[in-house]
Amino acid sequence: MSRRTIAGGLAIAAAITVTTLPAASVAAEQAAVAFPAARFPLGARSAPTKTMTAVTRGIDLYHVKAGRSTDGYTVTVLMPSGRDYGMRPTAESVAAEVEAAGETPSIQQVIRPSVADAPSQTVYMVRVGLWTLKDKKKADETAKALKDAGLKVKVDYLGDDGLKTTGPWDVKVVMIDSRTFRGSYAASLGTSVAKRETVSSMAKAAGAVVGVNGGFFNIHTAKNLRGEPVGASVVGGRLLSEAVPGRTAVVLRGRTAKITEIDTTVTAISQDGEKVRINGVNRAAATDELVLYTEEYGAKTPTGGTDAVLDANGKILGLRASGAAVAKGTRVLHGNGVAADWLNQHAWQGWTVRVDTKVVDLRTRKAIPLTPDLHVIAGSVGLVRNGQVKITAKRDGHDSINMILRRHPRTLLGVTKNGSLILATIDGRQPGATIGANFHEAAQFMRWLGARQAVNLDGGGSTAMVVNNKLVNRPSDGVERGVGDSLLVLPR
Repeated sequence: MSRRTIAGGLAIAAAITVTTLPAASVAAEQAAVAFPAARFPLGARSAPTKTMTAVTRGIDLYHVKAGRSTDGYTVTVLMPSGRDYGMRPTAESVAAEVEAAGETPSIQQVIRPSVADAPSQTVYMVRVGLWTLKDKKKADETAKALKDAGLKVKVDYLGDDGLKTTGPWDVKVVMIDSRTFRGSYAASLGTSVAKRETVSSMAKAAGAVVGVNGGFFNIHTAKNLRGEPVGASVVGGRLLSEAVPGRTAVVLRGRTAKITEIDTTVTAISQDGEKVRINGVNRAAATDELVLYTEEYGAKTPTGGTDAVLDANGKILGLRASGAAVAKGTRVLHGNGVAADWLNQHAWQGWTVRVDTKVVDLRTRKAIPLTPDLHVIAGSVGLVRNGQVKITAKRDGHDSINMILRRHPRTLLGVTKNGSLILATIDGRQPGATIGANFHEAAQFMRWLGARQAVNLDGGGSTAMVVNNKLVNRPSDGVERGVGDSLLVLPR
């Protein structure tokens, strides 16, 4: 068996499937964390339909549907930059090209709403035609004619725009009651840091009752390394990926979950007292960088540098040319350029190099102890703080129109006032069936569910929720995607 990187306008309808639980425990669960009675917060604020299934003691799964499909298709003409929007003069120039091609364009003003750390932005789009959901073929024909005329275009479903819509939405929500749940939370990177793996696979291997995809993973690195988390990852008290400083993260310990911002600092301290900052953990190394690789990495160190192999106590077993695997029970300090020079000067065979690792909660300014029950998952964008919408898109690196305004599938995590955990997936990119959500809608949705703190995890085709070894949502790729990490709910 391979080693896993994990430690221990609609009428209200409620079709309820419930496993047998003592009446007292059911009552306690309803008092502690309950599905909202208010109307669905998005679109026309209709009453949603919902089906509830009791998963196990303290965990309920809700399947929620709301809204109806009224959006259709249009053809969007791309700007010279390749984007689908631009400033007014550029849009007017592109519209003139459309007219010269024999079609009638419209210029649409689009306002990307402000977020907590970035002002609103006004841009313009050039569009041609409007067709119903059933008439997509006509939109495709118009797009082809414009392409034949030398224009770059795409067919857009208007429900994806992020502007006014009637839906529909197809949502899965897991509510975990802090008073009655007796299990624990954990992070998993699957069989290795470098490899991508499905949530289903990670959940099954760990015996998890619930699993959702975690944070973003690096798609801009070598293909065999694309499971690497973008941001902090701690599994069982071991730092396996460094933080993006200040980015929102989820800190898990036992059956508690906290949303905060964190930073990590990793320092190599040689036996001779010399110190140097370690730039990264379990990722590709840039020029002059010192990177730490652990046995969970699952790939060879980069070529073109020097490796210092350390045992579990920091004793240097030897220096070697880089480009080899990390053996079980060892760690490797890899350096190139000036970092390799430091290793050659201060990491002699037989010496010790202590690796000092610090994880700091930036809200409290206190260190987070790296104990075996600690797990950290890098979030994407903070959505709700202290019960109020606070979208930190710019700080978290996602302040584009595509990320803030347009609708995508979402995986969301929230914590209630009493510490209960809410996990939700909003499926999207499925015209006529479900449209996803933008950041503001995701924040409103999580507040509606009762979250006092909430974060957006990875989404799009990565959005996945697994309950009792069954994928319960419908990924937009049509199949479950391999992801970098996952959040697991364990029965113990």
